[in-house]
Amino acid sequence: MTQHEVIISGGGPTGLMLAAELKLAGIDVAIVERRVTQDIAGLRAGGLHSRTIEIFDQRGIADRFLAEGQVAQVAGFAAVKLDISDFPTRHPYGLGLWQNHMHRILAPSADELAVTVYRGREVTDFAQDAAGVGVELSDGHGLRCQYLVGCDGGRSLVRKQAGIDFPGWEATTSNLIAEVEMAEPPPLGTHRSSLGLYAFGRREYEIRDGAVVFKDEGPVNVMVPEQAAGRSGGPTLRDLSAALIAICGTDFGAHSPSWISRFTDMARQAASYRKGRVLLAGDAAHIHSPVGGQGLNTGVQDAVNLGWKLAQVVSRTSPDSLLDSYHAERHPVAARVLRNSLAQVALLRPDARSEAARGALADLLAMEEPRKAFAAMMSGLDIHYDLGEGHALLGRRIPDLDLISADGVVRLYTLLHRAQPVLLNFGGPSGLDISPWADRVQCIEAQYDGTWELPVLATVAAPDAVLIRPDGHVAWVADGGHRLVDALSTWFGPPSPR
Repeated sequence: MTQHEVIISGGGPTGLMLAAELKLAGIDVAIVERRVTQDIAGLRAGGLHSRTIEIFDQRGIADRFLAEGQVAQVAGFAAVKLDISDFPTRHPYGLGLWQNHMHRILAPSADELAVTVYRGREVTDFAQDAAGVGVELSDGHGLRCQYLVGCDGGRSLVRKQAGIDFPGWEATTSNLIAEVEMAEPPPLGTHRSSLGLYAFGRREYEIRDGAVVFKDEGPVNVMVPEQAAGRSGGPTLRDLSAALIAICGTDFGAHSPSWISRFTDMARQAASYRKGRVLLAGDAAHIHSPVGGQGLNTGVQDAVNLGWKLAQVVSRTSPDSLLDSYHAERHPVAARVLRNSLAQVALLRPDARSEAARGALADLLAMEEPRKAFAAMMSGLDIHYDLGEGHALLGRRIPDLDLISADGVVRLYTLLHRAQPVLLNFGGPSGLDISPWADRVQCIEAQYDGTWELPVLATVAAPDAVLIRPDGHVAWVADGGHRLVDALSTWFGPPSPR
């Protein structure tokens, strides 16, 4: 039986990112992926929000995505656009990029780190005991690991086999998406009707002056509402044709589909992100309508929160209880995503009352403070983990500052490229002795004379010193409210013997 320290079921963006995080920490990790290649059918997610771009920047791979995507203002709420160009971030924008390109960019990152991938296979069963997890694959092969992570989507076998409840809301709306050839040209763009929103586009496009400009040729991408939710079975070309005729009066001669899929507004969240040695991330832990484009982004952020914690537990640097903080921090984030997803679906319904509510909301979001609050929420820049009372930075993302160090000017995020914690001392307490953690935490003397700004909160007090976790969130601030040794022990394990 082949052994690995961690096995990840599912090689989508969440699984790939988690595998890379674990490999950076020196963990023997393997992915089990049912697809034979990294190619995926359909376009799926179409963009990245600002915080996710920052996360990729923390690992030194943001430029790979920026080189292939379309920079744009992608944040919005219930079709009300939200501009973040004035936000205090190095990336005050989102990125238009189809998920198949994200796979193609992330996969080499995992390959560069020599992640083992079992392709063309699926996890079919597993059993955990006090020492680890035995995993059975669809080809009859057996694996053994210390921890199993389900990144295997909304229908997650790992979640079901672990017996983790998945409560939530059933679907009330249903939409078909497809890529087809059309004999007649449809009206490209997004349109509103009495049956709901529908859209036509093409895979290849450019964003010019904030507007999407599609190429003049090629297959057509379609999104069209169905009149009834809850249908079983895979959608067909006949289903797509009927939905198009119902809303447009014609199907534009749709034929030769490359793929057809269906999405709904079903919203569910795992009751627990952990059961013993089994953990969940991404769609295996939470599903919701794609409105707002938060699903993939939330999954990638799950992976970056979990990766360093799981690595420390596997390497016996930290106790197993550190993994409980993964659920404590990430479950509330996804619960808020589900809540705002449900709200957006309600506001986008094609009736007069919903339209009136949407208009009132648009008026509200035209105001400065509400716009900033909603834009920070949708872009992921306002995520705050509850680490107790203290400085405004505590529990929030650290800004990517241009620091002055002994080596010259350095961008703060470059210090996180190896996914290691960092203690930055800006001339604060002289007694910042981290020698018992020197094998785990970088200590850097630095200067920063600029303004410390956070989205929504605006200017915050300049700290004397900060302890930054590998996920880019602040674990401690030298404000007199908490002891550094307590934060170091909590997040990075007990001190090494002197």
